[in-house]
Amino acid sequence: MDIRTHRRRLHRIPELDKALPQTLAYLEEALTGLNCRVFSPMAGALCAWFDFGRERAIAFRADMDALPISEQSGAEYASEHPGRMHACGHDGHMAILLELARRLSGKKDLPHNVLLVFQPAEETTGGARDLCETGVFEQYRVEAVFGLHLWPGLAPGVIASRAGELMARSCELNVDIYGKSAHIARAAEGIDALAAGAEFYRRAMELEAGLPQGIFRLLKFGKFQSGTVRNALSAHTHLEGSLRAFQDDIFEGLRSGLEEIGGEVESKFGCRVEIATNDGYPAVMNPADLARRVAAAAPFAPLEAPSMTAEDFSWYQRRLEGMFFFLGIGDTPALHASSFDFDDALLERGADYFERLAEKFV
Repeated sequence: MDIRTHRRRLHRIPELDKALPQTLAYLEEALTGLNCRVFSPMAGALCAWFDFGRERAIAFRADMDALPISEQSGAEYASEHPGRMHACGHDGHMAILLELARRLSGKKDLPHNVLLVFQPAEETTGGARDLCETGVFEQYRVEAVFGLHLWPGLAPGVIASRAGELMARSCELNVDIYGKSAHIARAAEGIDALAAGAEFYRRAMELEAGLPQGIFRLLKFGKFQSGTVRNALSAHTHLEGSLRAFQDDIFEGLRSGLEEIGGEVESKFGCRVEIATNDGYPAVMNPADLARRVAAAAPFAPLEAPSMTAEDFSWYQRRLEGMFFFLGIGDTPALHASSFDFDDALLERGADYFERLAEKFV
């Protein structure tokens, strides 16, 4: 079966998180009859092992889960599962690995054994971390892992990456400020949570702007809510934002800086400030030496700047060497858009690149 057919059939059956029974059944059937051993290292995941009798192995990863989005692409192969959609290209990622599996099955000799990894829960809980904890990479002596993501805005068919920073460490940021409501005619009797929120926001923006130029980071708020009526002080301000960086010290410095600002706002206004963050995913950082080895085997287009989006492929890089790439799909709707679609003929380019890595990477 060809790569386009795989992609479109997978696109019709999107599933969420780790509950992927139809997807897994499809992948198992597609891998049946190939010269590999298919197994599940944990619930919701699938691997295919190609043994060429070598001491070490390399791995290729595809994520499987979809998003809770109602599809509006108008494609004849649109989702058959209401309220769920492959709006991030994971159907394409799986199709690339299935095509790679077909090609590997016909090869007699490679410099490495090859492990193909189909991973759940990239969009939710970071299934990559759970898969690393199974010990599968150590068991199969994997020395490097590779992955890619379809990338709108990048020229069609271009494989691009960079050494160092590629995708950011990210966390959600919620700030709640509690004051005391009072009629504005008696404002002195209250504690203005809106004014305190404005002060917190201003100071947070100054914190980020104060970092040196050339350090990739992002601290932004997309939501600011406060008060209920025009003639009473606000008793509660709520902010929601995102904190992103690449180096852990920069990330933690910004996070601790926000805590410090919160304490100072409390002292100034007499309010209570609560700041909640999650850990999110680590940054995707491509090791410089690995990038050089990859470029020698399979050249890629260099990216000038990293992306501030996040990816749980970073958990693999915490366990072993790994490199991540973008596959350009041109001028398409944005990832996670209900109208997202792409020219699936471009998936051949991803399979070609992974095949070359399998053959030439040393």
